[in-house]
Amino acid sequence: MDAQKQMHVFDRRLFLAGVSSLSLLGASSAAAQNTASGKELRQLLAEFVVAFDVRRVPADVIELARLAFIDSIGVAVAGSHEKVAHIAADIVRMEGATQQCTIIGQSLRTSPQLAAFANGVSAHSMDYDFTYMSGQSVAPVFPALLAIAESTGATPLDVIGAFIIGCEVSARIGRSVPDLGNNGGWHITGIVGGICAAATCAKLLKLPVEQVAHAIGASVSMSAGIAVNYGTMTKPLHCGNAARNGVLAALLASKGFTSHVAAFEGDNGFFASFGRAMPSNYEPFKDLGSRWDLKEIGYSIKYYPCGGRGHTAIEAALILRDKARVEDIANVHCWMSPSSAKRVNTKYPGDVEAAKFSAAYVLAYSLIHGIPKINAFTTEALQDARVKALAGLVTASADPNLSDAVGENPTRVKITLKNGQSFEQQSDYATGSKQMPMTPAQVEGKFMDCAAQTINVDAAKKLFTIVSTMPDRPTFGEFWSLVRKA
Repeated sequence: MDAQKQMHVFDRRLFLAGVSSLSLLGASSAAAQNTASGKELRQLLAEFVVAFDVRRVPADVIELARLAFIDSIGVAVAGSHEKVAHIAADIVRMEGATQQCTIIGQSLRTSPQLAAFANGVSAHSMDYDFTYMSGQSVAPVFPALLAIAESTGATPLDVIGAFIIGCEVSARIGRSVPDLGNNGGWHITGIVGGICAAATCAKLLKLPVEQVAHAIGASVSMSAGIAVNYGTMTKPLHCGNAARNGVLAALLASKGFTSHVAAFEGDNGFFASFGRAMPSNYEPFKDLGSRWDLKEIGYSIKYYPCGGRGHTAIEAALILRDKARVEDIANVHCWMSPSSAKRVNTKYPGDVEAAKFSAAYVLAYSLIHGIPKINAFTTEALQDARVKALAGLVTASADPNLSDAVGENPTRVKITLKNGQSFEQQSDYATGSKQMPMTPAQVEGKFMDCAAQTINVDAAKKLFTIVSTMPDRPTFGEFWSLVRKA
């Protein structure tokens, strides 16, 4: 039998024995032919989802999920006041769907699919949501889970557990094709996030293994998102679309909808289509269920509401800020890793979305005003004449010696004065990263700042108390009324 025309499957005995990884596009003939004892990735993921029991998860992993929940809700509440979120809500309103689920920041209620869509756009609209693996790979998970939780009555602990599933699935896909985002040009939020959302929604719906597998397989075909749309409203659209697709795939599977058994490893499957010509292997899937990537790899909670690629540049600029007067600066140069250099630019932004990916803007703002928070990314802030003038002196380039590894994002900034004197600073990790975690006070401060964009202080405090204790709460209680516009 010609192995090149076969769909590739795992031999479960080899999988359990921990053999060296197989090439996704060149698996051995023996493994490809052994369908009797083989396990496709879709099936392996589905079995993990169904067998998962949140009560057996280590306490420190639950804690990481709790902090992620706090951050995600705060960011979504703040993002709901953005123009892109209002446009998404307007489109949902036009659909006139059944009023089951909450849209954050709106009085409107809608179907689970459309609630996941609108809340996914809000959650990603400010680019303030946390980074995991390569980019915001699990950004669509919470918006999708909230919709299913509200429509089914799932408990907060169910949601926390399902989120952990999403992180573990995301990490295995990400580690199996590490160049998917950096060199592949894909936006991981849309390419991987929808698959994670489908797996987690299937868990909340308590689907059997076969239906979970079909939900995951269907979501693979819904993957979409290219990096060219960074700095536009289409970037948060990727998140909303992926959240909606995750809900849709799970609901379809619950009704008997089917997908291909080799949705990942088939000749025209996920890896061959999205990861073509990129190094890839099955190895990361071996420890699914025995290692917690949410803990081992960790995530970065964003301290600045802009593209994560620019956060180390901001940190370097803040350190250099007191070295020179702005009027004495002749040039500000920023060296970034090759993949980061592709995601940012030195053009002065024409709108708020573009500002989040402009090295010129964030460096100039940071040097003049200090820490860039939410009010740094407004139409009014972009009109600052001093910032515009300094931004015109900012240049940037890629440095191949700066790490491009997953989770790494070092940046070096050099300020040169008109008299020839210069100051240089390299920042390897940003505040909020695993290496430099935010303090509890910073986590609460960010949440309150986010919530204040939409709701009053008393409501924000009450909401913070609720989301902070989610793993221990029997129900969502007042949560829905607090995040919904009266």
